[in-house]
Amino acid sequence: MKKTQAPLELPPLKTLLGGISPRTFFRDYWQKRPLLVKNALPGVENLLSPAQLRAYADDEDGESRLVQKKRGRWSLDYGPFDSDTLNNLPNKDWALLVQGVNLLDPAGDRLLNHFNFVPYARLDDLMVSLAPPGGGVGPHFDPYDVFLIQGIGNRRWEISTQTDRSLVPGAPLRILADFQVEETFLVEPGDLLYLPPQCAHNGVALTECMTLSVGFRSPSFEEMTVQYLNHRIDTVEAPGHYADPDLTPTQHPGEIPSAMLERIAKQVTRALDGSKGGLKASIARYLSEPKPSTFFTAPARPPTLAAFMQKAARHGVRLHPGSRLLWHKKQMFINGESLTPTAAERTALITLADQRSLIGEAIPDTAIPRLHEWFCTGWLVYGSQK
Repeated sequence: MKKTQAPLELPPLKTLLGGISPRTFFRDYWQKRPLLVKNALPGVENLLSPAQLRAYADDEDGESRLVQKKRGRWSLDYGPFDSDTLNNLPNKDWALLVQGVNLLDPAGDRLLNHFNFVPYARLDDLMVSLAPPGGGVGPHFDPYDVFLIQGIGNRRWEISTQTDRSLVPGAPLRILADFQVEETFLVEPGDLLYLPPQCAHNGVALTECMTLSVGFRSPSFEEMTVQYLNHRIDTVEAPGHYADPDLTPTQHPGEIPSAMLERIAKQVTRALDGSKGGLKASIARYLSEPKPSTFFTAPARPPTLAAFMQKAARHGVRLHPGSRLLWHKKQMFINGESLTPTAAERTALITLADQRSLIGEAIPDTAIPRLHEWFCTGWLVYGSQK
């Protein structure tokens, strides 16, 4: 989808956090208490227009939702939403939310990656909401950290540290039944509000407004455990059969001998445990998996290795916005797969993981075959072609 405005120049990190360092932010605020930064991102209201967000809500590649409140009752519908549906909405009390805007809009991807003082393994996506006066999604809490950036318009944020998590029965969203406001923030274009996990909040549009939400992954331990067990199903090795050469006569044949259970449990545990390194690798692969809604499109005419090498040298390469390239020690993890790069590749691939792009001069010849494969899969694209 074509852009009409010039690319937004993002401000320096010092402006983003209101003059405090990332170290201070993590020490004093991260997962501890809210932080409001006035004019943290000046000019961010020019990043995306309501018309563009409406177009993304009509895109089958986007994830869109429409939340409405009528006569005290909440409703939730899933997109895509055509222009007629959106144009016929009332002039108050609704919110249009589009998930994964970083996958749809290059400027959104740049904004998301501006939060690179947090490990990419924790970064999730950019959601953008559009609402008329009175619009919002109701008081709720999230199990993850979030940066709420005000685009156009004004919004009122109400905050609570309450522990009462009772929900409105029968509501299609997780709306708190008894929301107790403790603090109120009025935000304008460019303002940023950080909220830690479990901090109840309610955002209400005061004028037509857009809010850009930078969310973070907080996978459950159950998810990661299941992921590891699924991996072990495919790789487990447990040779041999049960044997008990030291068996003794029993007076209770219906009883399972304790020694039998202990012996089996020991062997099964040994087979499942594997190595700690294998467990960590499984977790790392999981953390590198793209969102389930992310799809990669291979080029219609995949270039030859020589053609790719020539063009990559001129323009460099960058990761597709949906790709996750992570690294830990000597291993790399991309989109749920693991690899051990050669020493000659490693520096370049770490740069690609950290900066999400690589200039042509920094691409070693030894990395070309691997990058060519990723390009032909759709995981990688050419860099700037100016």
